[in-house]
Amino acid sequence: MLILASSSPRRRELLTQAGFTFEIHPAHIPEDPRPNEDPIHYVTRLAREKAEAVFAKLANPKAVVLGADTTVTLDNHILGKPENPEDAARMLRLLSGRTHRVITGVSIVTAHRTQTAAEVTAVQFLTLSEAEIQHYIATGEPNDKAGAYAIQSHAARWIPRIEGCYYNVVGLPISLVSTLLQPLAL
Repeated sequence: MLILASSSPRRRELLTQAGFTFEIHPAHIPEDPRPNEDPIHYVTRLAREKAEAVFAKLANPKAVVLGADTTVTLDNHILGKPENPEDAARMLRLLSGRTHRVITGVSIVTAHRTQTAAEVTAVQFLTLSEAEIQHYIATGEPNDKAGAYAIQSHAARWIPRIEGCYYNVVGLPISLVSTLLQPLAL
């Protein structure tokens, strides 16, 4: 039985689209980065902690728990979810005209082992005007997104190029997840 340790609608959609059958049991853990924590270590740690927390709570030795966490990094600084519209504007100004990285940590926890890996995708942004930033913030879309944008929606118009997995930027690198789950025959 595959369990998704996330309430993310994007992760749910991607797993469904890829043909997986699963249940949802969100993990509720603190998601703050540790001082000077490397972005890859940050997302893999959170993915593992989420999966381990849900596995322990379920107390089902047959469960296969998938944890994931996504962040945006620029110059090795973590840009998580914006705290408010001003923070979203700050992030979008930082990303404007630059290439940043989107990193997703993925962890699979079973009774016998834990596997954790990360996917990294480079995303190029066009230069944004202040009017574009304010209009985008008014849509409410940046509110719960790492880096204050969603590639699969309005922000797509500002992204001329990515290098790596598109689904990683959406929130779950499906190919990586499939590779990790393959030995478990799910």
